[in-house]
Amino acid sequence: MSEDKVVSLGAKKKSMADEKHQEENNEANELVYCSFCGRPNTQVIKMVKGPGVNICSECAMIAVQYLILQDRMPSAEAQHILDAFWGKAR
Repeated sequence: MSEDKVVSLGAKKKSMADEKHQEENNEANELVYCSFCGRPNTQVIKMVKGPGVNICSECAMIAVQYLILQDRMPSAEAQHILDAFWGKAR
C-alpha cells in the first residue's frame, strides 16, 4: 500500500521517520471511509482526512470537475489544498 494513501489535513508537521511509522500503523489498523461515497481507503487511490470528514480522490475529482464546469475558480486556500493533494507543494 502506498505510504501516502491517506492524507490528513491540519496535522502538525512531523519528521519523515515519525510520519512514515505512524502512517504505516494507521493504515494497518484503521479503515477510513469517504464521507460522500462510503468507500474505504482500501478501495480508492487516495483519501483526504479532514476534521470530521473524509473525501476520496474520486469524489474530490467529481467536485473539482463540477466547479470547473460551473466556471468557478477555487480560492487561494482551496488551490493550496489541491496542490498539496497532488504533491505540487512541499
